[in-house]
Amino acid sequence: MISEHLVNQGTSFHPDWLDGIRVNKSAVERRTSTVGTRRSVKKVSQLAFMLKAISCIDLTTLAGDDTEGRVKRLCLKARSPVSQDIKEALGIGDLPLTTGAICVYHEMVPTAVAALKGSGVPVAAVSTGFPAGLAPMETRLEEIKRSVEAGAAEIDIVITRAHVLSGNWEALYEEVKAFKAACGPALMKSILATGEHGNLTQVGKASMVAMQAGADFIKTSTGMEGVNATLPVSLVMIRQIRDFYERTGIKIGYKPAGGIKTAKDAVVYLTLIKEELGRDWLEPELFRFGASSLLGDIERQLEYHATGGYSASYRHAMG
Repeated sequence: MISEHLVNQGTSFHPDWLDGIRVNKSAVERRTSTVGTRRSVKKVSQLAFMLKAISCIDLTTLAGDDTEGRVKRLCLKARSPVSQDIKEALGIGDLPLTTGAICVYHEMVPTAVAALKGSGVPVAAVSTGFPAGLAPMETRLEEIKRSVEAGAAEIDIVITRAHVLSGNWEALYEEVKAFKAACGPALMKSILATGEHGNLTQVGKASMVAMQAGADFIKTSTGMEGVNATLPVSLVMIRQIRDFYERTGIKIGYKPAGGIKTAKDAVVYLTLIKEELGRDWLEPELFRFGASSLLGDIERQLEYHATGGYSASYRHAMG
């Protein structure tokens, strides 16, 4: 479950905090090009990073043809993300291991809550007119409330991109603040849809405003934009998290989503987080991957470490 220290009640709107946010794209790209290349990650560290990545995955299904059966199978995978024979071969047979959460549409929240009962794995619901976020405000607020009433412990909201594109930061603040109030006791992740912001400076400012308004996590993408999570965007967002922490003492979580498919990708992201934010952020309370296929590749790599080979790919399918 989420630690109490993470809960962000927000601050007053501080437009002056945005004045110094000017992102040098070339410098950001130079920095991120070195992540994971300056030093080799030894075998034991690779294993530790992969196991850590599993515990930070929001295992996700957001398809138009989702069924209760598919969601139940995904929840079973969340409860036991790595087969027991692989765990035994790695010498971690007794290690408790689950994913960070299951992420579904509102309609599937009751099914997921029932399937995960007693596991400690929370259900996250995408909300506020996901993925476009263009439903009427009262509809978006009602959707949040209904998902929380149905048992969702986490709500992934989407912002109005037009507020970012027009630089209407006060409107963005008021919107996210209203979403936070509707979440009540549920943790709120603010999806910024960064691929639609125009430039990295806008990404940095949107990140800061969302945190001021009460976001417990800031998240890159819905996974359905043309450009989703990238390392440059991640660097900009996590440096705003660091700045917000230095200003307020509040630790905000980070969730890259979309396009992170391999164990190697996961290790690179975890390395960036550790280097920029420190060890505290390498926990599901402060870091998540939004992913549907990442777990399958990590399990394949763990199998290779355990046995020296791969079984048929269907073994790791979750559909």
